[in-house]
Amino acid sequence: MSRRPPRGDYIETETGNKVARKAILVGTQNIVLGGKTVIQPEVMIRGDLGRTVPSSSSTSSSAGGGAGAAPANTTAVSIGRYCFLARGALVRPPGRIYKGSWTFMPLRMGDHVFVGQGSIVQAGSIGSHVHIGKECTVGEFAIIKDYVKVLDGTVVPPGMVVPSFSIIAGQPARVVGEIPEGGYDEFELRDLYKSVGNSPQ
Repeated sequence: MSRRPPRGDYIETETGNKVARKAILVGTQNIVLGGKTVIQPEVMIRGDLGRTVPSSSSTSSSAGGGAGAAPANTTAVSIGRYCFLARGALVRPPGRIYKGSWTFMPLRMGDHVFVGQGSIVQAGSIGSHVHIGKECTVGEFAIIKDYVKVLDGTVVPPGMVVPSFSIIAGQPARVVGEIPEGGYDEFELRDLYKSVGNSPQ
């Protein structure tokens, strides 16, 4: 009787993404990972909450689309390169009423984004080189620009636009400082990516 080698805690994809076996990805066909992203255990990404397109035959026939029309973009969550989603984080697209029915809009996340433990992200977009601390809430359709640090426990209200090079904190969030010149290296997540993985036994 042969024993199988022990399985690692992470599944590594062709593009270098490291996804924990205990992470919960719902609607994977609607989730795009840019590569070299780490998704830790107990992280939930809701790709099933995609945009609902009303089906009307008059629209496709008047547009001349018919059977040859391009399919609608169904991406619900798009995550860039070298992102790190810490244990227990929840990432889901924001929703609203659009043309008379409830629908979800896509969530776009840039490169080198760190989402802290137990944080909830429902933003419209998050730029590159963003650090979101632990136990934070980013409200629906909030926009976080590049090089932003969200301190632990911050609640970013829905629709808030956070300017680049800002440090924000509070409930509700407000700008409490700015990223100093030369302080951009702390947003690099390449070394953190290399430290995560299946340890050889």
